[in-house]
Amino acid sequence: MLTIGSVPVNPPLILAPMAGVTDRDFRLIIKRIGGVGIVTMEFISSKAIVQGNQRTRELMHFAEEERPLSIQIYGSDVDTMVEAARIVEELGPDLCDINMGCPANRVLKGCAGASLMGDLPLAERMVREVGKALTIPLTVKFRLGIRDNEKTYLELGRICEANGVAAVAMHARTAKQGFSGGADWSEIARLKEILSIPVLGNGDVRSADDALAMIERTGCDGVMIGRAATRNPWIFRQIAATMEGSKLTDPTTGDRRDLILEHFRMIAEREPPRFALHKLRKFTGWYTHGLPHGAKLRRRINDLPDVEAFLDAVEEFFEELLLREAA
Repeated sequence: MLTIGSVPVNPPLILAPMAGVTDRDFRLIIKRIGGVGIVTMEFISSKAIVQGNQRTRELMHFAEEERPLSIQIYGSDVDTMVEAARIVEELGPDLCDINMGCPANRVLKGCAGASLMGDLPLAERMVREVGKALTIPLTVKFRLGIRDNEKTYLELGRICEANGVAAVAMHARTAKQGFSGGADWSEIARLKEILSIPVLGNGDVRSADDALAMIERTGCDGVMIGRAATRNPWIFRQIAATMEGSKLTDPTTGDRRDLILEHFRMIAEREPPRFALHKLRKFTGWYTHGLPHGAKLRRRINDLPDVEAFLDAVEEFFEELLLREAA
């Protein structure tokens, strides 16, 4: 069984941090479906944490039901990251993670995220000082490097291991790639060969077969999944069942309806109307991907005035789908 520091991760499947996605509601939905070993909070700015930003503090709330849970932080100033890590630990998560892989321009321009892979002395100082400030396990997530001719992941992996990091996760693309092209799993295998701490593989896992293939081809200790979970929140349960040799069952239309409405009602209850509508539109696009007549619903929701009308439209859409299936 995978253990990160003192934290057991069973099954060895991790929900990746995604900005604007892995909030408390989505994490709870994934956790309730089952099959996930760790859920990770959307990455949080260390500067905003230290400054006591109210919206940031609200983002960091989590339920006991989510455990084990990791909070990921990012930034470029070592002292600020250290102070943010201390605040994070006071909140009581199971793990703290440093983001050294985000390819978003706004993060890179602030010399944080994947840009740290281009400044390994700074990355090492950050890992060392943040690690010293924590008593919970520290993990680090990164990419191959900034671009193809600047792959620094092996050096960064060694730095992490030498400074007491409990595990590393690697998305097998460069920052320059973003999410284009293919993830190079052979690089995950190379990282695993040189490290003794757990290595989590990330990138292009879209099904249970993909997850098992990644483990077989790379020897990685666990699989981290991000974007695929937005279109198929059942993916962790499906992978876990495959690992156990159990029969896979696809979610029914009724299952999809129940999950979507549960998630959307949670959003409606907790978010201000403006934020709620934005999130509902975003998740509807993902959840209805590949469903019959899903495009019709996606077009319809663009003109809906409020959350209540939105929920009614989603419910009506699934009622029609179920009637067609029964006919």
